[in-house]
Amino acid sequence: MILAKKVRIIPNIEQEQKLWQSVGTARYIYNWTLARQEENHKNGGKFIKDEDLRKELTILKKSELNWLNEVSNNVAKQAVKDGCNAYKNFFKGLADKPRFKSRRKSKPSFYNDTDKLKVKENLVLIEKVGWIKTVEQIPTDIKYINPRISFDGKFWYISIGIEKEETISEIQIYQ
Repeated sequence: MILAKKVRIIPNIEQEQKLWQSVGTARYIYNWTLARQEENHKNGGKFIKDEDLRKELTILKKSELNWLNEVSNNVAKQAVKDGCNAYKNFFKGLADKPRFKSRRKSKPSFYNDTDKLKVKENLVLIEKVGWIKTVEQIPTDIKYINPRISFDGKFWYISIGIEKEETISEIQIYQ
């Protein structure tokens, strides 16, 4: 069973600027992915795989988009995956046509790589941001699933999925 855990984080001023850079990067890359997919679809092309878009993005990072190197590459990589998944779900009929994210209306959030996520007592390490204080302790020595950092208009949060083994009594209750 996977349990969701959402914990408030308290960044300092420099860390908050890095978090906002990561949020902006995720939004920019997501919108870039949707634009590439729409342009390709209008020209009669097939769906572009996320691996191909990531290769194209790596080339752009070296020239035009060199500011992307200031944030974790996993932020951009996951934004491409999210954009491609949104388009896949649209073509499968599972969702509406994906919309571009705006600064005003979209929820500011981004992905953090599970391998790079480290947890200490009331601290969490976010790649290229640093150690950030947490309000409560995040469980340690377990596998984290899909960690996302988000802002709700007042506070920053990290939400993670935690793998929990079901006990025998819980299994009997569900049956």
